[in-house]
Amino acid sequence: MSIPENDIEERIRQREVTLARQSGPLETVPAKGVPTNGNIPNTPLASSFIAFCLGTAFTLGSLLFVSGGYGSSWLTSWLTSQFGAFAASWAIFHYLEFAVTAGWNREKCSVDSYLLDNGAQYHIANGIAVLEYVAVKLFFPSAKAWPYVTEIGLAVVFAGQFLRSTAMIYASTNFSHAVASFKRREHELVTDGIYAWFRHPSYAGFFYWALAEEKYLFNFFGEEYKQYRARVGVWIPFIP
Repeated sequence: MSIPENDIEERIRQREVTLARQSGPLETVPAKGVPTNGNIPNTPLASSFIAFCLGTAFTLGSLLFVSGGYGSSWLTSWLTSQFGAFAASWAIFHYLEFAVTAGWNREKCSVDSYLLDNGAQYHIANGIAVLEYVAVKLFFPSAKAWPYVTEIGLAVVFAGQFLRSTAMIYASTNFSHAVASFKRREHELVTDGIYAWFRHPSYAGFFYWALAEEKYLFNFFGEEYKQYRARVGVWIPFIP
């Protein structure tokens, strides 16, 4: 006995309604076709645990920064306000990557949006930076005592974070952490707002990512992107 076509459609519709009701605000599954790395479980539990860890790192780093450090002995002399600022800024960067994606680009939001699964090279670079700071602070403390360096560094960090988050918000669904290698139907070339001043504002701190995306933008938009590139610079030294 065959099932009438309208009954099949009704069952499909009811199934979609049921699935929609089951998908609450903590859902982390991105839209179909959006890639995920799969190395971190893409679940609300994993996301909440990561957010907790980042919040803890941000809080401890901030306390270390505002308290002026915890250098009570030679071995702990590297626990300075500078190190606290680094830890806090690192934590808030990764949290905002997820938060901005969840708020303005939810179709691509997953646990990978924290950018913690960002390749071995990224973590090696962060580890080397921390080891360099600890070693210099322990054995050459005067090298970390230059006046105004911390203030200038914090200003650059704040400006860079503002630039990246603003670019992600303004680009909305046109932004992707994974550089797209093919043009989707809904892709639009964003040339106004902050993109009227910076060609790759969200990638200013990710030099090589900007170079990779440049090639695909030429493929996607052709002459339109060529004209935009002629008007707007990247504002990264030595890059036209």
